Amino acid sequence: QVHLVESGGGLVQPGGSLRLSCQFSGSIYNLYGMGWYRQAPGKERELVAYASNRGTFRYGDSVKGRVSISRDEAKEMVHLQMNSLKPEDTATYYCNAGAGHEDYWGAGTLVTVSS
Repeated sequence: QVHLVESGGGLVQPGGSLRLSCQFSGSIYNLYGMGWYRQAPGKERELVAYASNRGTFRYGDSVKGRVSISRDEAKEMVHLQMNSLKPEDTATYYCNAGAGHEDYWGAGTLVTVSS
């Protein structure tokens, strides 16, 4: 059973940066695509960034150019570097691991962008 634990959320001022991390455990990491999604109150969950296990990447339109996802295969982690944060980036950020019909989610970490 895959287990995902996010860390790094918190309060940041507009224009600031934050780095989220997700620790993977419970299966073979390099079989899974890893992604970050977010959900703001009253809104649907949306893709922030995705890194496949084959070296391809995908970013949500609302964050393109401001975020970067990276995989650490040795530590079985995935990171999300977020820059130039805006109040509208405020949301709970969830780590996701997927492979075939398998789909796992972390509990989420809250990011609040506010002055």
